[in-house]
Amino acid sequence: MFHGSMVALVTPMQQDGALDEAALLALVEWHIEQGTDAIIAVGTTGESATLDHKEHCHVIRLIVDKAAGRIPVIAGTGANSTTEAISLTRCAMEMGVDACLLVTPYYNKPTQEGLYLHHKAVAEAVPVPQILYNVPGRTACDMLPATVARLADIPNIVGIKEATGDIQRAREILDLCGDKIDLYSGDDATALDCILAGAKGDISVTANVAPRAMHEMCAAALAGDEAKAREINTPLEGLHENLFLEANPIPVKWALTEMGKMQSGIRLPMTVLADEFHARLRQAMQTAEVVPV
Repeated sequence: MFHGSMVALVTPMQQDGALDEAALLALVEWHIEQGTDAIIAVGTTGESATLDHKEHCHVIRLIVDKAAGRIPVIAGTGANSTTEAISLTRCAMEMGVDACLLVTPYYNKPTQEGLYLHHKAVAEAVPVPQILYNVPGRTACDMLPATVARLADIPNIVGIKEATGDIQRAREILDLCGDKIDLYSGDDATALDCILAGAKGDISVTANVAPRAMHEMCAAALAGDEAKAREINTPLEGLHENLFLEANPIPVKWALTEMGKMQSGIRLPMTVLADEFHARLRQAMQTAEVVPV
């Protein structure tokens, strides 16, 4: 249903933490101009954890309205409460999104049966296309391939963002699910190899700062042109690594501030990037040619 470079968009904020709507709208327009294939609104990178319900829905509406059908918009609507996930997903559907992205319930560590019943309940309650999101490094919860295969039989569950960075895990999901759902990489460092293995694209942090290159890399990999994809990807490898020097989205918001795309606002408990990491990230940005040398 979706393909290519799908940016996990940051949520720009002013110095006091208030939403910066003008910067957000400008980012949406920039991504459309740069060829980004889809926008993920208010996911982890968009600081969903510190936006309240009203802000969450407001940001989705702003992005959908600005995109105006020119680019698919997928809203992050996961929660560790099934009723909250249903509420957020319903709100996003009413805002006009093309799909929703639902992270596995975090912190409360459900069983595999609990994961199945959670996602089944959301899918049955809200008839919008839904993409599963497995990122055990942040949630302390790992959705196993067998559970993904069970959920793939639910008609409006259309994909999974697999963010373990484990290509063998990706292959196992593809083998079990076939063409029932699409697989997306959730790990920039291994995205190219994941696409070559059969994934349909990359839900990307790096695309926030190098949207054109990520679009071109994904397009080449999807076309089976491995040599071209690796040529494009090589200068981006420093970004794939260094945008995680501290917890996402701390480094990527600093990078976008350096690029003049937004103010440095970020909400506690997240803080601005520590001074000791500035030189490393700036060097990666220069290598990727997103800032001057």
